Amino acid sequence: MTSSTLPLQDRFGRKVDYLRLSVTDRCDFRCVYCMAEDMQFLPRSEILSLEQLYEIARAFVALGVKKIRLTGGEPLVRNNILQLVENIARLDGLEQLHLTTNGARLDRFAKPLRAAGVTGINISLDSLQPARFRELTRVGDLGKVIGGIDAARDAGFKRLKLNAVVMKGRNDDEVLDLVDFARERQVDISFIEEMPLGQIDEHSRALSFCSSDELRQQIGQHYPLTASDESTGGPSRYYRMADSDTRIGFISPHSHNFCHLCNRVRLTVEGRLLLCLGNEHSADLKEIVDRFPGNQEKLQQAIVAAMDLKPERHHFDLNDAPQIVRFMNMTGG
Repeated sequence: MTSSTLPLQDRFGRKVDYLRLSVTDRCDFRCVYCMAEDMQFLPRSEILSLEQLYEIARAFVALGVKKIRLTGGEPLVRNNILQLVENIARLDGLEQLHLTTNGARLDRFAKPLRAAGVTGINISLDSLQPARFRELTRVGDLGKVIGGIDAARDAGFKRLKLNAVVMKGRNDDEVLDLVDFARERQVDISFIEEMPLGQIDEHSRALSFCSSDELRQQIGQHYPLTASDESTGGPSRYYRMADSDTRIGFISPHSHNFCHLCNRVRLTVEGRLLLCLGNEHSADLKEIVDRFPGNQEKLQQAIVAAMDLKPERHHFDLNDAPQIVRFMNMTGG
């Protein structure tokens, strides 16, 4: 059996069928939990070309990956992103092509993205208060993002999901408002515990930590929640409400570690294949595509070999300096 017919599996028996593909480290926001205010981005000479991103996506799909999520940074700031979307969407065997965005450019990209083959979109939304939204994103315009969410709904996407990173004393008082907004728009929403990636001085992650259990209890007092076994292939644990089709998800890297179910790997835009969100285990795929352009066999062999680097789990500690110095925009969403 050749490598191209073998499913990707790590040393712990976990099948990898989901790739998060970063197309840029750049972003038009500067969210306080994601990056420093004064960011230094990669020189364009150090990032993967669109052709190389496609070749890597092609190799993963040949190895059994069924879902690809395009991430960043902000993927919609990458020039000619629709060309990459169209090419990846045509890969035989790919079942889902999703995209994560801050929503600010969806007013003009939503319809073209759907036409190009994107099947689902996640949109970051941490506050419904314009001044607070700008404070958390440093530069974001809430009205622009809400307009983008509505444009995505109008474009006909079957499932849209909002992502909210909740921080105590910053936006935890808006959890029910965000749930109501999701219910009104008939979209899903996931609440995320902040992840300690990169050194920040804007706030204390330990003091701002808000657990999924707290949020679930808060929401449950107004909307009784029933656990669901539904999965979108990612780390969200979903709950249902009796009177709405909106699903409430919780992503809990601290309070409810989900590593035993991990089916994901990430590729940074500089070509590092990260085998774990919370560890630095990685393989250099840029070196392969630079040295052997168009050679799918070499690329697939490198990907299969990298599975042995995937660790059993991550270890996050909010009280210590972050072990992972890369920011989320460098990690790939």
